[in-house]
Amino acid sequence: MKMSKLYMPTLREVPSEAELPSHQLLLRAGMIRKLVSGVYSYLPLGIRVLKKVEDIVREEMDAIDSQEVLMSAIQPAELWKESGRWDDFGPEMFRLYDRNQREFCLGPTHEEIFTDLIRHEVKSYKQLPLSLYQIQTKYRDEKRPRFGLMRAREFIMKDAYTFDIDEEGMRKSYEDMWKAYEKIFSRCGLKFKVVQGDSGAMGGSDSHEFMAMSEYGESAIAYCDSCDYAATDEKASCLYEVASTTQEKLQPEKVHTPNAKTIEDVANFFNASAESFAKTLLIKAKDEVVAVVIPGSRELNEIKLVNVLGVPEHEIMMADEETVKAVTGAEVGFAGPINLKKDIRIIVDSRVTKMNNFIVGANETDYHIKNVNYGRDFEGEVVEDLLLVREGDKCPKCGAPLKMDRGIEVGNIFQLGLKYSGALNATFLDENGKEQKIYMGSHGVGVSRTAAAVIEQCHDENGIVWPLSVAPYHVIVTIVNVKNEEQAALGEKLYNELKSSGLEVLLDDRNERAGVKFKDADLIGIPIRITVGKKANEEIVEFSLRREGEKSEISVNDIMDKIKAEFNYQGLEL
Repeated sequence: MKMSKLYMPTLREVPSEAELPSHQLLLRAGMIRKLVSGVYSYLPLGIRVLKKVEDIVREEMDAIDSQEVLMSAIQPAELWKESGRWDDFGPEMFRLYDRNQREFCLGPTHEEIFTDLIRHEVKSYKQLPLSLYQIQTKYRDEKRPRFGLMRAREFIMKDAYTFDIDEEGMRKSYEDMWKAYEKIFSRCGLKFKVVQGDSGAMGGSDSHEFMAMSEYGESAIAYCDSCDYAATDEKASCLYEVASTTQEKLQPEKVHTPNAKTIEDVANFFNASAESFAKTLLIKAKDEVVAVVIPGSRELNEIKLVNVLGVPEHEIMMADEETVKAVTGAEVGFAGPINLKKDIRIIVDSRVTKMNNFIVGANETDYHIKNVNYGRDFEGEVVEDLLLVREGDKCPKCGAPLKMDRGIEVGNIFQLGLKYSGALNATFLDENGKEQKIYMGSHGVGVSRTAAAVIEQCHDENGIVWPLSVAPYHVIVTIVNVKNEEQAALGEKLYNELKSSGLEVLLDDRNERAGVKFKDADLIGIPIRITVGKKANEEIVEFSLRREGEKSEISVNDIMDKIKAEFNYQGLEL
């Protein structure tokens, strides 16, 4: 492609709304443009990157005999109601009506649609196992769309669905997808970790997430260097241990604690550590209010609570001031599990049951109770683990200290089991003619998010540094002075010869200053750079790699050898 004809509206200044490097650089490099919040148009360079990621995904899906289809983005409400997810998915779902007032949604995911297809088509065990995938636009009405392609309301995703006769087959499909994903993200040039994830609204028995490591990632990851344990902070087990004590159980005593509303305030008042407290959080879950009691030094993991309560995540929120007063009879900051004004469900983290003589709110403004002990002074529904993991907690697998990092979720795999086949009655006849439910899996790759994740890992102060595998073009040939006939002729010659060799080539033939051309080349990040300048009459050009920046003068006869060496270095064939 000749850049004199290329639509590439680059920006010199960082757009004010862009926070992450990927968002800034995608806008500055003229690869995307915002239509409205969370919705983007892909321009020529951007769409080429997406197609590269899609091609890698297709090749690896095809390699495990997954077959591509394309399902509708418009989905009828009745299928979602049949599975029970119409209400559970919540406000993130775009909902609409046709002219006949039939209710639909724009698909945020496609479990119901694929299950419906298969239940009408698959009748015998001889038709299984089966793996189908699509690459399509998904829609989710994010409350706060942000970070460009990272959390958008419209995004491109590969979603695959596997169908097996039994649990063993489902696990085999899961393993195949896992291996395919490792190849996909490695080929895209990403550094990633595979971590245990929470199944969330997808349901099922087991799930893993593929995290591209980045300091800007929205997901926190707990991992262990001493073994292979890794999980999102939503899923990670917290082996926080309460210090054992043989201290005698003292009698509870109400203490006046004026204006001491936070754990820090109360700790200062009693001259005690946060480990001496149990904090009571009042949570609204749909129409119910629950009291959650956890150690004062720790934070509540809301996803673990969601799983205990069995309600959608969007139905969980902290109780408002009016509710707190109605339940406790006190202002916010003095809630406790003893003598609540209303008979509500009390959920207790197991660590609280092992604490001695701790301090809680008294459900009376400006008062707390000390010397409280579980079992004697209050009881509740004990849950093994409700805590958010943090660095230094013991690894649940080997006991070594856990480390924390951040990542961008670029892929996920779920063992759905019978969740959807059971709800939608997707069955087959086994070899004995007996009807059985189909075991399913659901597996996603965020195509547009993967492109952004590559930029997060592959950029410098001057712009993007694309790996060859997903770069919009392999080579950029820059003519320093297009008015110089020898430079223009050699640049054109190289452009045509490299294209004939199977390379994707940009020719910067614009009538622009050399500095502008070099800045644009840095910004858009084409991996291999050839500059045709003053020594064009000698057929000597400048060769450099975007990832290194070092320049060398070489003969045009040596260019292909240099290019092949770079392809080999990046594990690609030319």
